[in-house]
Parts: sequence; C-alpha cells; structure tokens
Amino acid sequence: MDELAPYAASDANSRGRQVSEPAPAGRSQFQRDRDRIIHSTAFRRLEYKTQVFVNHEGDLFRTRLTHSLEVAQIGRTIARNLNLNQDLVEAISLSHDLGHTPFGHAGQDELNDCMKDYGGFEHNLQSLRVVDLLEERYAEFDGLNLCFETREGILKHCSPINAQQLGDVGERFIHKQQPSLEAQLTNLADEIAYNNHDVDDGLRSELISLEQLSQVSLFARHQDEVRSRYPDLPDRRMIHETIRRMINTLALDLIDQSTQNIRAAAPLSMDGVRAAPALIAFSPAIRQEQQDLKQFLRRHLYQHYRVARMSGKARRVIRELFDAFMENPRLLPPQYQAKAGDDKARTVSDYIAGMTDRYAIREYRRLFVMEELL
Repeated sequence: MDELAPYAASDANSRGRQVSEPAPAGRSQFQRDRDRIIHSTAFRRLEYKTQVFVNHEGDLFRTRLTHSLEVAQIGRTIARNLNLNQDLVEAISLSHDLGHTPFGHAGQDELNDCMKDYGGFEHNLQSLRVVDLLEERYAEFDGLNLCFETREGILKHCSPINAQQLGDVGERFIHKQQPSLEAQLTNLADEIAYNNHDVDDGLRSELISLEQLSQVSLFARHQDEVRSRYPDLPDRRMIHETIRRMINTLALDLIDQSTQNIRAAAPLSMDGVRAAPALIAFSPAIRQEQQDLKQFLRRHLYQHYRVARMSGKARRVIRELFDAFMENPRLLPPQYQAKAGDDKARTVSDYIAGMTDRYAIREYRRLFVMEELL
C-alpha cells in the first residue's frame, strides 16, 4: 500500500475493537475486518437480496452483493488517489448493506412500519447490529468485533435518540462531527455505484429508455461522446461505454474536489478531519448532475408501475410474516424462539431482515399457501 496521509485511518491511530484481541499476523487490522466480513453469513446472503429487481426477475441484474463489490472497487480507486486507507474503505463497502432486508427499500420501509411501536427499523443500524451482535462465529465474542472505524463507517445516518444508545460509535452524531475520510469517501462511492448500475439495469429491463436518458445531462454528454467516436457500435456496448465514462468522470471529479477541500482545511490528523466540514465531495457542477440523475431514476425507474407492483407484493410478504411471527413466536426457528422472550419484536425483525428474497418467499408459502402442505 502507498504511504498513508497523516489524517488517514491506520492501525496506529485506530480506536480499536470492543473486545481486545492480539494484533493480526501478516495483515492489518482493517484487512482482518474485511476478511471477517467476507466470511460472515450475512455477507453471503447479499447474493440473493434485491437491489432494485427481485432476485427471480433476472440473472444479470445487480444484487446487494454485486453492488457492494462495485462500491469497494470504486472506493479503493478513489482512496488510493487520496492516500487514504484502502483496506478500511473496502471493509466499509463490503459491510454497509449487511443489515438490509429482502426486497430492497420496499422491504425496509415495510419492516420499519411494522416496527414503528418497537423502536423502528433502519438498515444502517441493522448492519451495525449484525456485525456487533448477530453474527455467531467466534468463541470469545458475539458479532465480528470489528474496529471502531469500520463500525463508524457502516453507520451513515443515525437519529440523536439512537445515537445515545450506541456508545462511542454514536458520539459523532451527538457532537455533530464528521466520520473518517474513508467513511465519507465510501458514502459517495456508494452513490456513484448505485446510480450508474441502476441506469444499466433500468435499460436492460426496458423500464427506462435511451430516449428518456437523453434528457439527463450526465448521461447524454457521455453518450454523445461514445456515439461520435464509435458511430456503428451496437446499443449494448454503447451503453457500457457510456456508463464507464460516467463512473470515471464522477470518480475523477470526486478526487479533484476532495483534494482541494483537504488542502484548504489542512487537517493534521483524524481529529482534524472530525472537526472540519465534510471534505470528500463532488464539485458543485457534478453534484448537480448527479442529483439530476438520482431524480430521474426515482421518477422513471423506482416509481415505475412494474417496480411498484413488485414492491407491493414484497411489502405484503414482509407484513404478513411479521404479523404471523408476532402472533405466534412458536412459528420461528428454534434459535429465534429462544431469543423472542427477551424482545419479541426485535427478534422477529432480526429474523426477517436476515432473509434473502427467495427465502422470504418460501417462508411466506410455508405459512400461508395450502399447496405447500400437500
């Protein structure tokens, strides 16, 4: 790894783990975090969790797993150019969606509604809960016992009320401080990844068209460049060439603008980063183009009637599973029945949030479809 900037996260300035452990041999602390995440059960489940399109709708659409890998790839490239800790960026990228429900945002919204009288549900908090408590792999602690900086990066948003219950990892929300530059970077790498791969998936699904996207400046100017250079290129290749240029433009702009911001703030350490405004950012012009693309996708893809139909089915599955398990916890698997006595609603929420799309559909059929009994 290239030499790190003095304000980058490192083994030397890390706040460490909740349970003290001997230093790892042959790898850094954040490499250990990454490895624990990759070997976790929650990480493997991401292969079958929805990004936009439910798993059975097509083999080539992104899932939470492929999305996380794309975030890590983009994030590491940006971190390398800014002399930040690539291994921490990778660890945050691979773990930031571990707590996501099946069926994407529709599943999250419905589970939050189910939990409104029991503390609510938020996937960032659930991701932290997964790595702090729910993974059961190690003899000496629950969860993965990740470093503070990785846990901090997972928690992108948090209300003051929830922050007060989270100890050290919630302090920055109370004191209105920034997280590490690696966490800031990963948050924007996440945006770059999902906006661009949702364009690709939306075109593949034919829910959005090239004609519609020609009204979006970020897409249109890169598409014009590709068509000018390769006038006979088939549409599928043209789309890939356009999207790779969009990602490159966004990443380079983020590197350039962030470099200027860091130079102006001149932080001497991670403490200086925390006290400064957010330093990882797009330039104003690119930020507006990125926002325009997000609004286009929300209007034309996420709110498309076919997506809305599937979202409605997903919400029904989540709601009816939740109600059934709350009414009769003996329907839960034995390991969850044992926990339900302490906090029934949160246990049911943990079980549902951990499901993949296809497992949730199977559970629904087992509970409610008579043919499953025959």
